[in-house]
Amino acid sequence: MTASENLHGGVGDSAPDNNTHGTRESNNSSTVRHRKGPLISTPVPSKRSALEQPNTRPDLAEPNLKFWLALVVVGVATGIFGDLMMVVLFGVQHIAYNYHTGSFQRAVEHVSGLHRVVALMIAGVFGGVAWYLLRKFTKGESTEADNILWLGKGQLSFRRSFLTSIISEIVIGLGASIGREAAPKLMGAVSGDYVARWTKLTPHQRRLLIACGAGAGLAAVYNVPLGGALFAAELLYGSLSISVVLPALATSVIATVTAWIYLPNHATYLGLANFHFETSQLVWAVVVGPIFGVLSVAYVRMMAWVSHYRMGGKKIIAAPFIAFTILGIIGVRYPQLFGNGKDMAHTVFLGGGTLTLLLALFALKPLVTALCVGSGASGGLFTPTLSTGAVLGGALGLIWSMFWPGASTGSYALIGAAAIMGSGMQAPFAAIVLVLELTHTGFGIIVPLMVATILATLVAKTIDGYSIYSARLPEIEY
Repeated sequence: MTASENLHGGVGDSAPDNNTHGTRESNNSSTVRHRKGPLISTPVPSKRSALEQPNTRPDLAEPNLKFWLALVVVGVATGIFGDLMMVVLFGVQHIAYNYHTGSFQRAVEHVSGLHRVVALMIAGVFGGVAWYLLRKFTKGESTEADNILWLGKGQLSFRRSFLTSIISEIVIGLGASIGREAAPKLMGAVSGDYVARWTKLTPHQRRLLIACGAGAGLAAVYNVPLGGALFAAELLYGSLSISVVLPALATSVIATVTAWIYLPNHATYLGLANFHFETSQLVWAVVVGPIFGVLSVAYVRMMAWVSHYRMGGKKIIAAPFIAFTILGIIGVRYPQLFGNGKDMAHTVFLGGGTLTLLLALFALKPLVTALCVGSGASGGLFTPTLSTGAVLGGALGLIWSMFWPGASTGSYALIGAAAIMGSGMQAPFAAIVLVLELTHTGFGIIVPLMVATILATLVAKTIDGYSIYSARLPEIEY
């Protein structure tokens, strides 16, 4: 074989099995797939292969022109769906709580306790009836994007996914304690699925496009194009090769820019301090990192249990009403629990909250979220998980500061959010970038933030290994 045929001349035993007209077997058969090499066929003087670098080796989902055109369509569609979901969410929040801009928590605090309870009761009645009818008349249709991504079987239903997303955003707007990102993530995945099937992409390319669309949905509504791309590549697709990273980045960027039609182009959490490194933060990260990992396992296991045993059939008509009413009653005392938890995290990032309040929110937020999920409600766990980590980090930071003062509560909260997100998602790289991109700060404390996230994820992976996404997948039917 000539040098030009071996992708810039890989020679001897050290040369990888990647060549200009090379082959690669599929996972399920000995089918041969031919791949083009770089345009320049002349090797560098060493005669080493251009694809010897691990992340440049061809992937089974290697993009081609048709894939890139499909990707553009998916990116634009995902950005538009993200805007639509947020129009629904913000519209309901405005009607229910006279919310315009700024802090949703503050809008909730300005209404009476009775108003809060009634709003959640309405959410329960609407959600229960709507989900019951939807699941009855779309039985057998799938909205499990993660299931399709990881098992490679089935296809997503547009009508069930779209209606599920709308219902979810409405009840979150009324105050339900679930994440708003599930809807745009699902609609991004649906866009990827439909466009891939319409353009007749290969099964591997379809899987990549679904992952890219799902990550782009997260990117669009939170203005986190880099974090959304890493979410798609590291967590959903499971590879950081260049064949995966480039499409993931492109889809997230296109979706995010498209979403600027309606959504703002700034950080989700505004006004945070430019945190500075303190030795106390690093020592604290080493001490509490494993604690975050253990608590993350308990959190994920709880969400797995309530997801598996969540209400179905006719029980779902009444279950959300009961669950949301309980949340409304608790919310009379703790309005921070309303919605996905964004403002709860924002407050502690800014250094607010007493030790008693933060510990109470850390205990209550997972419980009310589990209550909502167990009632049969559809929604995400991204922001509820982040906010739980933030208040826990803030609380433990306040205790630590009693003995070793100097660092701000907000810095500990940011580290805690990243650690719980990384271990809870089993995706530390994506979690770190998402926290930095959501806040536009944190680079000054990047070392303790990384240490806590690494230790937490390592402990969680060693003890259990499930994530807030894999643990909620439905039972496999054999």
